[in-house]
This record gives sequence, C-alpha cells and structure tokens, in this order.
Amino acid sequence: MPEQPSADAIQSIKDALLEQVKSLPDLPGVYRFLGADGTVLYVGKAINLRKRVGSYFQKNDHSPRIRLMLAQVMRLDTTVVRSEGEALVLENNLIKALSPRYNILFRDDKSYPYVVITGHDSPRLAYYRGTLDKRHQYFGPFPNGYVVKESIQLLQKVFKIRTCEDTVFANRSRPCLLHQIKRCSAPCVDLISDDDYRADVNNAVRFLNGKASEILSELESSMQMASEGWRFEEAAAIRDQISALSRIQDKQFVSSNSSEVDADIVVCVISQGMICVNLAMVRGGRHVGDKNLFPSHADGYDAPAALEAFLAQHYLDRKAPPVIYCHPEPENATLLADLLSQQAEHKVVLNSNPNGERRVWLDMALKNAELAILQRSSQTATQHARLASLIEAMQWPDTIARIECFDISHTMGEATVASCVVYDRMDMQPKEYRRYNIEGITPGDDYAAMRQALIRRYGKIAAGEGVVPDVVLIDGGKGQLSMALEAMSEVGMLEPILLGVAKGETRKAGLEQLILVDRPESIQLRRDHPALHLIQQIRDEAHRFAITGHRARRAKARVTSSLEDVEGIGPKRRQKLLASFGGLQGVKAASVDELKQVEGISQALAEKIHAVLRA
Repeated sequence: MPEQPSADAIQSIKDALLEQVKSLPDLPGVYRFLGADGTVLYVGKAINLRKRVGSYFQKNDHSPRIRLMLAQVMRLDTTVVRSEGEALVLENNLIKALSPRYNILFRDDKSYPYVVITGHDSPRLAYYRGTLDKRHQYFGPFPNGYVVKESIQLLQKVFKIRTCEDTVFANRSRPCLLHQIKRCSAPCVDLISDDDYRADVNNAVRFLNGKASEILSELESSMQMASEGWRFEEAAAIRDQISALSRIQDKQFVSSNSSEVDADIVVCVISQGMICVNLAMVRGGRHVGDKNLFPSHADGYDAPAALEAFLAQHYLDRKAPPVIYCHPEPENATLLADLLSQQAEHKVVLNSNPNGERRVWLDMALKNAELAILQRSSQTATQHARLASLIEAMQWPDTIARIECFDISHTMGEATVASCVVYDRMDMQPKEYRRYNIEGITPGDDYAAMRQALIRRYGKIAAGEGVVPDVVLIDGGKGQLSMALEAMSEVGMLEPILLGVAKGETRKAGLEQLILVDRPESIQLRRDHPALHLIQQIRDEAHRFAITGHRARRAKARVTSSLEDVEGIGPKRRQKLLASFGGLQGVKAASVDELKQVEGISQALAEKIHAVLRA
C-alpha cells in the first residue's frame, strides 16, 4: 500500500491546486482529477476551464459523490481544445480509456452486429461484426446477434443467397445441402444464371432497405405473367417466394408506417436506486429489437446527465442514425446533435417530444427499461440471498464476495482446456473469465491439468497482477482439493478458501458433496438450498466455458490435420481433391476407392490420405 500523506501535506497539495486553478485559461477543455497513486478519479469537460474547475473548490453544496471524490484529489491535469464539441469528444475518449471511478460508464464495448452482402461477383449473405469495408454493403447495426442470424435464415428462404465461405464456394463440384433444402440457388455450380442470381441479391438489398412492399408487388406481377404464359412451375416458385416474404414481414419485425428508414430510441429510467438506459433500433422502417444497459459508477447522476453520457459514449465510434428519439431531453442536447451530425456526416436530430407512432416507440422503450430494472432488482435480491446462505452454511466471514471456479475439459486427453470463471458483485463477470490450454502433461491427467491451471492463474496474482479471490471452487473431490492446496502453497497463495464440489454417487444435480480442507466431513446441502443453487450456477458456468473452449481447440487441431499433412500431396493434387469432393469434409468422408479415382492419386496415396484424415 502506498504511504498516505500527512494532514499538512494534504493541505499543501490543496493550496497548490487552488493556485493552479487561478492560472487556468478561460478556454474550453478537459480536466482530470487524480488521486495520490496517480489514478484518474474523474474526467470532465468545460466551456471555461477556470470557472468550471474553480467551482469545485468554491461551492459547499456538492453531492456526496463529488465530496468523496474531492477528498481524494491530489493532482489536476488539463487539456485545452478549440471548442466545446472537441471537449465532449476528448472527455468520452478518456472515460472509455481510463474508466475513472467517479464517472458514469456504459460498458458496451462489443461491436454491434450487421447483415452484410459482400461485393463478390456472386455476393454472399453473412453475419458481421467489426470494421466496415467499403467494398461490401452493410445493414444495421442490430441490437443483438440473434436478430441478425434470424434475419439471415429467413432471407435465405426467400432469396436463396449463398452463405458459404469463399474457399468452400470456389471448390464446389456439386450442390451442397442448403441447395437441397431450398435455402441456396447454388451459384457455385451454375444452377442459376448470373443475371437471375444478381436479381435475387438486389431484391434482398431492397428488402433490407425497407422496400418489401415494392418487391411483393413486382413478384405478384411476375407470377401473374408466368401464369398467363403457361409457365406454371415458374409461377409456383414465385408464389412460394411471395408466401415466404409475407411471413417474414409478419414474424420478424414490428412494422412501422414511418417514412424514416433508420432511427434509434433511447430512454433513461431511474428507479430503485438503479439507472437503466434502453436502446431500441428501427432499421429500414422496422423495429428490430432493443437492449438494456446498466452503467457503472452511476451514483449521483440524474436522467438527463446519464442520457448525455450514454449518447456521447455510445456514438463515439459509430455513426448515429438521422433521428434519435430520446427521453428525457439530454443535457447539452444541441451540442450533442451538432457533434453527432459531424461524426455521421449527415444531419442528426435529437427529438425528445415526438408524436403519434414515435411516441408509442418511446413509451414502449420506457416500459422495457422499467421492466429491466424490476428484473435486475429481483435477480440482485436472489443473488444476495444465495450468497448470504452460502456464507451462513459454510460459516464464512461476511466479507466473502469474489468466487472463482475451475473446470477441466478434454476428449480422452485430447485438446485439454481449463476454464476459470468469476463470480463477483453479485453476478457472473464474463469479461474476467480465462481459459488455459494445458500442455506437457499425461493426456487425461485431470489432476495435473488442474495443477497447471491454478499455478498459471495464481502465480500471476501472487505477483500482484490481479485480484485475490475470497473463495476458489474446485470441481472435484478430496484428491483434487489436496492437489489444489499444494499448487496454491507453491505459488504462495494462502488467502483464498478452497472448496471442493464433488458429484454425488449418481452424479445427479442436488447430491453434490462440499469438501473443505479444514473439515474432516463433507457437507451435503438440501436440494433446494439457495447456497447450493449458487454453487451449481458457478460450477455449471465453468463447465460450459471449459467445454466451448475445448471444442474450439479440438476443432482447430483436427482441421490442421488435413491434406497439408499428407506426404506426396502438393498444391495441385490438393486442389483437385477439394474440387472433386466439394471441400475437406468431402475428402474426409470419401473411401479409398473414391479417392483413387481423382487424377494423380494412386492406390498407395489414396490409402495414405484415408489413414491421415481418419486418424
């Protein structure tokens, strides 16, 4: 712990700060209050740096949050900028980068998903997150991945656009399963003309742009013409397309009569001591879903200030739509609108008092935010009760808060992965999860795998790189627990309580045995005990996280054991094999007799390929 300054030193620092404030310019800028250890406590913006920063030291009616922050301030840094808009941008860049403990922070760093139609000669329909490429067409963003994936599935039914990777598309020699179930028109093997495929792509683009009614009218006309021309199979195919497109309109989206193509609806609700921002999206005239965000460090903020912070942080690195309907009106609304317009390179309007259908959107968002607070409050109360029950049942101190849990996953020793999940602040903390690829052990030795994971995890924490947990759950019995105790002693970590969670005789949920190092007898809680439910929740999450990591590692290892590992198979023969069987999976499924039918593949080489790919 750094040595705390004396009272005289603190007063000297405060006097120095006051002198620094007097010398600040009457210009716009950003200021940063820092603590004794150099940590940034708070970042703020100002039209006039001297007046704004000076107000902190002249007023006595600050909120408890500001008073607590000022008591820790030991240093002041400032940056002068050209305008208030630049100050707003810099402020939120610094908030996102530094996460000051007294700034409200919306942790929404994951990029939003899009539907993309690529710019290839035979365009591909796909799910996309990340930086946008001008060569392709993007539709979105959408509030969650589920909406995008459902959109792609439904669009496949209507427009039959390919979704396969380019490497698969380039090496097909026969249609894939998606063509057989009428989800792709198979442009890879020329079962559709380039013009017809391009027409389907253009219709998909128009649909995503909100022009479904136009497409339906055109399809109905085409069906009528085909029917009148006695082309009944063609008419039936168009009829099926119309039917599927109509179902999409009914099923996928909440329809809108608005002429506006894109808009966001953002509301902020404060209730039960919590702040919730609900973000809903309208794309192509369709309401495509919403999401709720609960900010960190939100104490002391009112709704207008919180909404300003959200809008500035959320649209800092993404374009805003032409209209944002919001409630209540955010602080500095005019400044925000101007700044968002500059960033988006089109006019952005913040409307906090809409009428008609748009008012319904706002009301719906408000109800969703209120419901989210109720649900979160209920979940928090449940988690409080579960943790309190666990502390009581185990006779632990009331300070127990952070629990970490480990699990091991492998397939008969192959691709062993250890997972570590974290429960803290009354919830699972996915951003703090870690996986460990286990190497250098006897395949299938779970004791050695767990030992390696614990040493790698807590060796770093013992050296000061991380947070020491209060409890470490080990998925296993007395043997695993003893090994864990040795590993923790080896790295010098004696603080965490070690708790083994052994499955019962029949391995059914509810029969778990809880094993502590300092107690000779195991503990079995009743099936409906809240403490057991918390342990099961954490353990099951560790199990899920380990399995997904193991499957990904195993799949990667098996894919790399491919044609490139077969001696005697060069680029030309590899290309012929992939083209003949439609990809690597087709080659793996082929028999020796089928393999040797490919030009350049002898009996001996076919047997070698078969053996390597089936290993």
